[in-house]
Formats: sequence, structure tokens, C-alpha cells
Amino acid sequence: MKRFIQSLLLFITVAVQAQTPIDSTQLVNDIMTLSADKYEGRMAGTRGSRQAQFYLISRFREIGLQSFHNTFEYPFYFPQEEKQIMGTNLFGYIKGTSAAAIVVTAHYDHLGIKRGAAGKDSIFNGADDNASGVGGLLALMAYYKKHPPRHTMIFAALDGEEEGLQGAKAFVKQPPVPASQIVLNINMDMIGRNDKQELYVCGLAQFPELKPYVDAGVAAGNAIKLLSGHDRKEEGAGNWLNQSDHYEFYKLKVPFLYFGVEDHPDYHQLSDEFSGIQPAFYYQAVLKILSVLESADKGLQ
Repeated sequence: MKRFIQSLLLFITVAVQAQTPIDSTQLVNDIMTLSADKYEGRMAGTRGSRQAQFYLISRFREIGLQSFHNTFEYPFYFPQEEKQIMGTNLFGYIKGTSAAAIVVTAHYDHLGIKRGAAGKDSIFNGADDNASGVGGLLALMAYYKKHPPRHTMIFAALDGEEEGLQGAKAFVKQPPVPASQIVLNINMDMIGRNDKQELYVCGLAQFPELKPYVDAGVAAGNAIKLLSGHDRKEEGAGNWLNQSDHYEFYKLKVPFLYFGVEDHPDYHQLSDEFSGIQPAFYYQAVLKILSVLESADKGLQ
């Protein structure tokens, strides 16, 4: 396994890193780390979640993210089975030349540890759901630290998504800037693998004015097909409008674009492990999202 990982990182580094703005080695290291057993499935309010928070805060500081109130940690509480659970959102910003803000989100929590019928504990590590989105969040953060944006970029690793978008609810209830200043939410949830080389963007049905920015991502040259959809009522269960944290921004009428892949057999299963991530797809998916975000940063008022 160790030799496989070393070869994988070397391949990605040699193949693409020198030609692109994203550090592919760090991208893969972040998802591999966050989906390790050490973090015990990252369920909100657990020891594993706290360990994940320590890792993310260290990465925020390493990248140079700025804090709003001398902290990256914003606790909140939500009810679960007649008790109160404490979740913790982690966020900061990179200042732009405009006070208008783009909020980039990805939830870092997952399903934690579950006890099976035989009494054996099993760790749901959630590599694609959603260590992949958080790795993308860190990669975009590092990019904008080196390439200052026009809009102020707020980067938020949200907690409690699996318990009903609890972190997103807490964030929009007390945003770090007035909600009127937030012009766009970019949300990433499951972007690490797809056998068809397809990445979906949801939100154009609600906000068709964002299409020129998505078109910039479609035109960006790599093997990933960026498709729009999963955002119409007639799609039934395939409508992702309320399926991740962007929904809380939508309810405030904040435009959003949600990036994700269609469900795969490992979704919410023990088998959602780092070994199932497709590094080339993952890397190129982050580049697609960056292309859209760059276009929106330049084009939005």
C-alpha cells in the first residue's frame, strides 16, 4: 500500500503539477489524511471530528487564511435524539479588492463509527463524501492566497451536513459578513471519482444568469465533462437542490453552484475509502471548479 501511494503521488506530480495552478500532491495528501481511520469517520460532536478540526486549522494556518475574529472555530448546537450536539464550522477569508463576497463551502463531517450486528465497530471514512470536497476547498484556498481575488473569498469547512445541513444553517444564521454582500456560494460535495469522467454542476435552473461562468468551466480543456443538471423539480429524487449545504444559501436567495458526481455504489458505505478515489479525475475536477470560480470572480459585480 505504501509503495502504491508513493507511486501514485509521483505520477500525479510528474504528469501535471508543473503545468497547473493546483498542487496535486497536496490535494491527494489532504483527502488521504482526512479519510484515514484516525479521524473515526468525522461525525459531528465526536473525538474524530475534533481531530479533523485540528488538521484543518493547521492547514488554514499553513496556507495563510485570515480569520474574522482571531479564530477559525465557530461552534453551534443542534438537537439529536433528545440531546444537544455541538458542531463546529471552520472558516476564514482571503481579502479581495471588493467587499462583495463569494463563499466556498464543503462539509467535512461524515457518518462516524457504527456498530454492526456482530458487535463490531466499523468506521465510515467518507473519502468521496466529503473528504474530496474539503481537499478541493483547501486547494482553492491555496490558489487564491497566491492569486489575490477581486471578491473577498470566504472558505468554510462546514460541520453537521449529514445531520440535516446543520452547519450551513448555523453559517447563514450568523454569517461573517452581511448576507447582502454574499453574491455567490460555490459548494463541493463528492467530487473525487466518476467512471464516466462526468462532474455535474447544479444551480443553473435556479440562477440561469450564472451560465457564462459555467461555460468557462466547460471550455476549460481537460478530460472532465462538466454537465449541468440535477436541479429541476421534475427530476424527483435526482433533484439535488436540497441535498447539500448550498440549499441554505438558496433559501436566502443567494445564487449558488453545487459541484458533485452522481451517486456511486460506495455512497454512504464502509467502502467509501481513499483507495476508491480516482486521483486524475479528482485533480481535473478541482481544476474545472477553479475555472468556473475564476470566471465568476471576474464577472460578478
